[in-house]
Amino acid sequence: MLRLCQNLLLLVVTAVIVSKSVHSWGSPTVVRKFQDIPKDYVYVQQALWFAMKEFNRESKDKYTFKVVEVLKSQEQVTDSLDYFLEVKIARTMCKKISGENENCVLQSNPKMQKMFLCTFIVASKPWKFELTMLKKQCQVA
Repeated sequence: MLRLCQNLLLLVVTAVIVSKSVHSWGSPTVVRKFQDIPKDYVYVQQALWFAMKEFNRESKDKYTFKVVEVLKSQEQVTDSLDYFLEVKIARTMCKKISGENENCVLQSNPKMQKMFLCTFIVASKPWKFELTMLKKQCQVA
């Protein structure tokens, strides 16, 4: 009976240790929490480019949107470089089918104007050339 209790205790302790280590696999360790960084920092610009590419790809609108103003830019270090971006975006005059995004002007017709305030969190692993959208939340401005 004593041997059965010892084995059961060993099994429970092992299960607890394994479950804690499995939990930590899903959430990367934060090395440095989000801190403000310059809006013109090269990796911020890369994260913005990626966020807008993803936003426009997923949008049902037939026109593309572009960043009008960067309100906040922050960086966090985990197993990647995470960029927290608060931006104001607006509808352009370029249709998605044109493929043009860079030189698009904003809609001038008041009936066609549309603006959003968006929060994006983009994970970047520049050493692997990887970008991943972690969060995308937008509301009408």
